[in-house]
Amino acid sequence: MSSTLARYFGARFLVTFSAIFAGVFGLVMLVDYLEMMRRHADVPHASALMIAKASLYRVPQIVERILPFAVLIAAMSSFLNLSRRLEFVIARSAGMSAWQFTAPALMAALAVGAIATGVYNPVAALLAEQSKRMEAEITGRSLLAPGSTSTGIWLRQRGADGHSIMNATTSREQGLLLGMVTIFAFDQSNRFVERIEAKAARHETGQWRLEHARVFALGAPPADRVTYLLSTNLTAEQVQETFSTPETVPFWQLPEYIVRAENAGLSAAAFQLQYQKLLSRPFLLATMVLLAAAFSLRFFRFGGVQKMVLGGVATGFLIYVGSKLTDDLSKAELINPIIAAWMPTAVGGLGGFLALLYLEDG
Repeated sequence: MSSTLARYFGARFLVTFSAIFAGVFGLVMLVDYLEMMRRHADVPHASALMIAKASLYRVPQIVERILPFAVLIAAMSSFLNLSRRLEFVIARSAGMSAWQFTAPALMAALAVGAIATGVYNPVAALLAEQSKRMEAEITGRSLLAPGSTSTGIWLRQRGADGHSIMNATTSREQGLLLGMVTIFAFDQSNRFVERIEAKAARHETGQWRLEHARVFALGAPPADRVTYLLSTNLTAEQVQETFSTPETVPFWQLPEYIVRAENAGLSAAAFQLQYQKLLSRPFLLATMVLLAAAFSLRFFRFGGVQKMVLGGVATGFLIYVGSKLTDDLSKAELINPIIAAWMPTAVGGLGGFLALLYLEDG
């Protein structure tokens, strides 16, 4: 196929994908903005501009999850439009096959997937963290860590003088910075020693640095401390493994997280799964193009367009369900993260390839 025609088909797909992605982004932002306005309606100093900015920073990570569906719909729309305008008929009359129609969109999808993994994902993760900080400024408190309860975050640890139980109502920086902290300290014989309340606690090597703390010790009046050091046996890797989620870690930092978690003797299955899923993303998007081609390259005048569209969307949904199933199995350490991440892509890609091969070559 001539380079001019290849560029034309590829450009049609990219234009359609850009329009769909922009539309989904705007719709998600509108819904998220209205939801944030509802949640923060009772905050007196929360302006509409601040909430809109916090919502704008959070939306990229939300939209990232539906990127394969955007590629699927974009490929089906562009192929159906080319078929409706009889451009495929003209191309076929010149001796071109469906594989040549699909190749430019496949290459474009691979490029979009590579950009989404290497550029979009790190930016979305950083913006999501910034959104949490902005929401903390709006509400005067931070968001609870994943897995925490309505009473805050509970943590049990050991130190040089005994063990302690820590409660924090807020968490930032994957648990390395806690807010509104209450600590119950015990000695080596499990006898209660003191209660400590602090506005913030930052994890350092072998200790927690408590800021603006008040110490309530047995048999002594309360004492205020600007800084109070509490020893701990928890490493930064253990704290981050407990409080962070793989989705909040940028792609380029995931290998470091995996190595640190394994060196600390912790399970890194969730981080390995996220890393492999991001590596497979370009091929997953190419799979969506293959599936779209299998359902959309039929001549428009033959009818049955609604059934083709519904069939393509249903197939994409089945791949999504299968992906969630393999994710859960991998997080439970029942299957290898590499297999869990690449299996939906491999199955969907093989299915689309075989369907397109049957439709084109019989």
